[in-house]
Amino acid sequence: MNILAIETSCDETGIALLEMSGTARAPHARVIENLVTTQIPIHRPFGGVVPNLAKREHLKNLPILFGQLREKHPTLKPDLITVTVGPGLEPALWTGITFAQALAKEYRVPLVGASHLEGHLYSFLLSQEKARRGRGRGAARAQKNIFPAIALIVSGGHTILLKLDSFSKWKRLGETRDDAAGEAFDKVARLLALPYPGGPEIERIARAGNPAAIAFPRPMLAEKNYDFSFSGLKTAVLYYLRDHAADKKLSAAMKADVAASFQEAALDVLVKKTIRAAADHGARSVMLSGGVAANQALRARLAREAKKIGAAFFVPDFKYNLDNGAMIGIAGYMAFLRKKHYKIEARGDMEI
Repeated sequence: MNILAIETSCDETGIALLEMSGTARAPHARVIENLVTTQIPIHRPFGGVVPNLAKREHLKNLPILFGQLREKHPTLKPDLITVTVGPGLEPALWTGITFAQALAKEYRVPLVGASHLEGHLYSFLLSQEKARRGRGRGAARAQKNIFPAIALIVSGGHTILLKLDSFSKWKRLGETRDDAAGEAFDKVARLLALPYPGGPEIERIARAGNPAAIAFPRPMLAEKNYDFSFSGLKTAVLYYLRDHAADKKLSAAMKADVAASFQEAALDVLVKKTIRAAADHGARSVMLSGGVAANQALRARLAREAKKIGAAFFVPDFKYNLDNGAMIGIAGYMAFLRKKHYKIEARGDMEI
């Protein structure tokens, strides 16, 4: 089945073409095209995403990207079109929905709404094609042996821990009670006068810092649940800077130590809670996805700790961590197979 997918939930405009096959128990994805335009330069002066500017850029970028796709594939005839309906910024979501509705009418094919969070959840499957081709028939069997699984979805807007019994059945174990992890990274970056988006900047300068230099708190780490909280950690950084940099002129070395110590505290909580959930539930695998999954330190630590408890570790290629159309393609395909009908309207607060 050829699927045309559209993603406009925030500040990336994505259009992808995928060839999907398999069942809901063992789906297979082949990415034919995955076109993405970022709006980071537009929003950087404001220190975050401005919804109306995001909407304007999506309106400009969607026809350009689709034109590029059609030029590469002049005989394009999708069997299904899927579009993100939530969660996200509603003005941005509506641009993708309206564009997808017009295409579905033009091509006379079904239009399926997709969950942005489910797109992140399934995104590791986009990186399995080469391995699948190499393993042959063993690939389908391998997919059946990864459950139960623990999945950490961590981004600028969400920090969620799930227990999966299959690709279509899961239970929410925990989530953030305040700031998402990515949001905390962005806010600490602003405190350090680093440009937006803050996550990659924190990671970059943290490499030169001492992660043990400052004993920042590990919120909720000792509590017997799987919830997260990052607001207090962010505030601890604010107070540290207030008390140790009265002139507000931070040396490069101090910035590096603050970034490294903050990152260490945040990753401690994310990794230890995820691994505890995996051990408690006898997980065969651990999955990591979302924008913060691009953090190399997080990927490495979670992979290492998963190996210690005998669990497989799955994470998308870096190009699939950030918002993109390919992940919406697979989410829409799975919704189609599961007969999960999301209403074709923008839902900013949609949950997984």
